[in-house]
Amino acid sequence: MATCPNEKYGHIFSDYVLKTYIESQCPFPPEMWAEEPYTNPRDMATNEDALAVLGLLIAMKNNKIKKRKRRLWCKNWLQKRNEYSHINLLTEFKLFPKDWHNYLRMDEETYFQLLSLVTPFIKKKDTVMRKSISPHERLTATLRFLGTGRSYEDLKFSTIISPQALGYIIPETCEAMYKVLHKDYLKFPRTSEEWRNISQRFEKNWNFPHCLGAMDGKHISIVPPSGSGSEFFNYKGRHSMVLLAIVNADYQFIMCDFGTNGRISDGGVLNNTKFYEKFQNGDLKIPDMETVKDTSRKLPYVFVADDAFPLQINIMKPFRQAALVSIERKVFNYRLSRARRIVENVFGIMAARFRIFHTQINLEPKNIDSIVMACCVLHNFLMKSAPNTYAPTEVLDHDDIENGITTFGLDSQDSNMDRLDRRTQGNTNNTAKNVREDFMSYFSNEGQVPWQLNFVY
Repeated sequence: MATCPNEKYGHIFSDYVLKTYIESQCPFPPEMWAEEPYTNPRDMATNEDALAVLGLLIAMKNNKIKKRKRRLWCKNWLQKRNEYSHINLLTEFKLFPKDWHNYLRMDEETYFQLLSLVTPFIKKKDTVMRKSISPHERLTATLRFLGTGRSYEDLKFSTIISPQALGYIIPETCEAMYKVLHKDYLKFPRTSEEWRNISQRFEKNWNFPHCLGAMDGKHISIVPPSGSGSEFFNYKGRHSMVLLAIVNADYQFIMCDFGTNGRISDGGVLNNTKFYEKFQNGDLKIPDMETVKDTSRKLPYVFVADDAFPLQINIMKPFRQAALVSIERKVFNYRLSRARRIVENVFGIMAARFRIFHTQINLEPKNIDSIVMACCVLHNFLMKSAPNTYAPTEVLDHDDIENGITTFGLDSQDSNMDRLDRRTQGNTNNTAKNVREDFMSYFSNEGQVPWQLNFVY
């Protein structure tokens, strides 16, 4: 089917037709090409089509259709970034450190340390047309996006950067932050000795020997991409992608796996990770069963988890409520929960500091991945660089050992993070059950702590 020609070229062609075939003194006047009538029906149809097109072009010429006016290349106020941007406000905040911290979720010194690290990866060159958006402007816009969860359309009024530009600046800056930070601040143990160092911290801080990390996962709420159907639809009636994490005894991530779509059963989330593949193949360099310090009892090295995960030789989970038929089992649950609650605090701190987790993230899945992983590595960076301001003691769980009362710190319940669903009972390996019984016996005998019974009665 023929389509109407572009307006510009239509004018050019109609001018050509008029000057060549129709106007007086043209090279091919109507008298010349209309002398012999066409008798072939096929040629007549062809000529009729040609005449129809010619008539349309003449009409376009005669009606003098005007070109549509071009929109502004850029709104005037967006060209006044130096005058209106929140960068000017940050200059004032240097006199008010608390305001600076509230605005960017970190103090000034930590911010400029981060800026120096990412600048080589986000700095752009100026052109003859315009000045580039500086690394300082890019990083502050990204931190405000993560810290507030505001949309690009809303954020443009404080950053004086168009939503279209923010759409590539923010994911790019998140990728840069992950790139420069993860090697030093999100290190996964690669040797048996590194795993032992983690377990020693758990034993010292949380009285749980041979613990390699606290494991948990969360559904991160998203707006599903167009055409995805039910791919990301989870059992809670939301669309989500899953973040699976392991944290050490100092509230820092040692492993983050993000991207499993919410439709996958929660029991299958762990199975979809590279971590679990290496775990099953014995490639994690986890130490073999060893004697617990200052005792004669041998115990394997384990991860602690909740009911969303399977009970395995190297994964310990609590006894179910209906199975708490003895004091020993209740003590085991308390001791395991005390070590495992760390990961709940970590998700709670991250959700409180980065309010993007209180929204349905409305971006392409690949950009959501960049944003979530940037938040994880930023959490570790801030836990090491500025722990007292990023995660003061009041945001952490605290046990009153004299009265047997736990004061809970931050968790993710008020955010759009949803916990993984509880697993069905299923069949559990007898060896794994025996390992749990060994830990239970240890906690009630040579490994007991004086206050533990205060929390089970």
